[in-house]
Formats: sequence, structure tokens, C-alpha cells
Amino acid sequence: MDHTIGVLALQGDVREHLAVLARLGEDAIAVRRPAELAAIDGLVIPGGESTTMIKLAKIFELYEPLKARLHGGLPAFGTCAGMIMLAERIEDGIVGQDTLGGLDITVRRNAFGRQVDSFEGDVSMTGLDAPVHGIFIRAPWVEEVGDGVEVLARVADGPAAGRIVAVRQGSLMATSFHPEVGGDARVHELFVDLVRRARAERTDETKRD
Repeated sequence: MDHTIGVLALQGDVREHLAVLARLGEDAIAVRRPAELAAIDGLVIPGGESTTMIKLAKIFELYEPLKARLHGGLPAFGTCAGMIMLAERIEDGIVGQDTLGGLDITVRRNAFGRQVDSFEGDVSMTGLDAPVHGIFIRAPWVEEVGDGVEVLARVADGPAAGRIVAVRQGSLMATSFHPEVGGDARVHELFVDLVRRARAERTDETKRD
């Protein structure tokens, strides 16, 4: 294997993501320090609490290196709070809330409601041959996407029908739901493919240089 995938390990569903990646046979590490960030070819940003993770990233001196690597082309996959952290714009955020950015989207925090409004449901997602079971916990949804953003999934029915819950832009992707919960690793496989393609492109560019 010629790549390493990190999971941002400041708060949230870190172990669950590491377990899914290990099940796929990936070399996966927890990322808490700049040196670990420098050693990876792709990054998963887990669910949790987005403002807390941003604060901890600054405390651990990861915030600026993270932004630099993401805007330099590091593939990343954000789930729930990770989607918020990758968004360029936030609705209903706290005053002065920072993000890492990279995805040309506007997200609404806690769009589906509070913890008691958490729910589960099947989600049809581009690139998968059958629906994935989506677990939504205080989840955001995407209000708006930029021209370069591909919508991968929307809510199929219910009061939130049509709301965008999965997107991809270049080597970045994000979901409102938690694919790391349960036994289905197919969403992570989509991300692993992004990492492999990005690494292959970098290798080709190096050869041309």
C-alpha cells in the first residue's frame, strides 16, 4: 500500500472511522499533531462538535497546517461536524465561527433539529449500487452549492425531502450522516478511491517534472 489515511483525532467518532478504514485494509492513523498531518495522503474529519474541534485544532497548532494542506489539495472526507468544518459558509453558526473551508457550500448547523430529532433512513448516493443506511445526529444539511460541487445525495422523503446531505468537490467530500456507524464501508471506499486518484495524479506530475 502506498498511501496513509488519517482521522482527525481531536474529538468525535475517531475510533469508528479508524475501524472502518482498517476493515478496508487501509493504513490509517490518528492525527493530533502537525507531524502526523504531514505524513498522510488523505484525512477523515469525523462527527462531533464543530466549534470544539476548531478550538482544539488551534490549541494543538493544527488549524493553520490543516487549512494549508486542504487548500493545497489534500483529499478529505467530512462527516456531520466534519461537513461543517469543510464548508466555506455556515448558516446558524455561532458568532465568529471559523471553518477549514475548501468546499464551496453553505451548510446549516443542526438543520434536522436537536439530539431528540436524530433519525435513521436509507439514502441513495451517487457511486453506490444500493442505498446506504444514513444515521443523522444533530445533522447539518447543505443549503447551497457552488458551480464546482457535485451533489451526491438528497433526502428522499419526509419533511426534509430534497435537502442535500452528501457532496463532492474535487478531492473533498462530505456527508451530513454518519457512515462510520454500522457495517457498511462503501462510503469510505468512495473516499479511498479519491485518495488513490489524487496520489496517482501527484505521481504523474512528479514524473513529468
